[in-house]
Amino acid sequence: MGNTLNGKAAVSGIGETVYSRGTDKSSIGLMLEASLKAIADAGLQPRDIDGVIPYALGPVAEEIMTGLGLDDVKFSAQTPMGGASAVAALQAATMAIAAGVCRHVLLVLGRRGYSDSRVATRLAAMPQFRLVGEFENPVGAIAPAQLYAPMARRHMEMFGTTTDQFAEIALAMREHAMLNDNAIMQKPMTLDDYYSARMISDPFRLFDCSLESDGACAVIVSDAEIAKDTRAPVTILGVAEGHPSSPSTITQRKDMTTLGLANAAPRAFEMAGVKHQDINVAQIYDCFTYTVICELEDLGFCKKGEGGQFVEGGRIRLGGELPVNTHGGLLSQAHIAGMNHVYELVRQLRGEGGRAQVKDANIGLVTGYGDLGDGSIAIMQGVA
Repeated sequence: MGNTLNGKAAVSGIGETVYSRGTDKSSIGLMLEASLKAIADAGLQPRDIDGVIPYALGPVAEEIMTGLGLDDVKFSAQTPMGGASAVAALQAATMAIAAGVCRHVLLVLGRRGYSDSRVATRLAAMPQFRLVGEFENPVGAIAPAQLYAPMARRHMEMFGTTTDQFAEIALAMREHAMLNDNAIMQKPMTLDDYYSARMISDPFRLFDCSLESDGACAVIVSDAEIAKDTRAPVTILGVAEGHPSSPSTITQRKDMTTLGLANAAPRAFEMAGVKHQDINVAQIYDCFTYTVICELEDLGFCKKGEGGQFVEGGRIRLGGELPVNTHGGLLSQAHIAGMNHVYELVRQLRGEGGRAQVKDANIGLVTGYGDLGDGSIAIMQGVA
């Protein structure tokens, strides 16, 4: 793969709505609002958009085109990988641009995850959950917390990972969210709060689980040469997606502690031409606290089994060696299926992180985690 996509595209615009638990707005209304903000942020007009990639579970590209009045779209696609979709869409957009098909591709993700489509109702629409019915459902595993709990417990049994280490992630995400005016969870959390919360699916307590929320987020990926004329382009250095063994059922997997990200990360780092020590900030998909630990390992920041120790001592908090999810993540900002993670990485690399800005952030990464272990990653660089 080499460096074929390195530097071909850049994020030129970002936009988001207010994130909430309860809204009167429709999913398409939220998506159009975020899209218009991203287009304006890039200094473009809707007519400049010639590619559209919406989230697979929601309004389709034609609805976005109609709502924005687009009449010359050359490329549309979906990346149906659950929480890995948003970052995988960055790869698809970059490929379309590198191939000369598009100049400006709109990536948009909106959902009424609190007001409408809760987890239990979304699962039936996901094709990757069909085999779950054969292996996991008969033992009562239906919702993601129940499906992923055995992965976390396996990690604990094999490597000695502890609930205190899960708690550190939850507390760090809440601390970061409190610095973000567009984060749902603004109340401080203590270790006692974490342990006092009800058990959801052993070993996951309430605050190990991501939020259900409403909102939308959009990103414009542009040809890198064209993006140079925008106010603050963020260059895409490396992108990749990967899938685990037995991608459709967790319990049939030879190793439940290794995700598709383990296949994707080496390709992205090779393409980007950077090392782990070059990464200043990381936005890591955090549907559950455990997945952060597992992804840090599969990214190569530490060895398999050492992720729990890696997050200790403030390492992933602001001011630490590797600040993670400076916006509060899915655990405390909002669950916008990872597009808000892309937004936050761009914000950080522009130096627009506000109270949560990482000092001298120039190179960062963002990951996605699909519903049964799919992985996606993008490594980006700001204007020095």
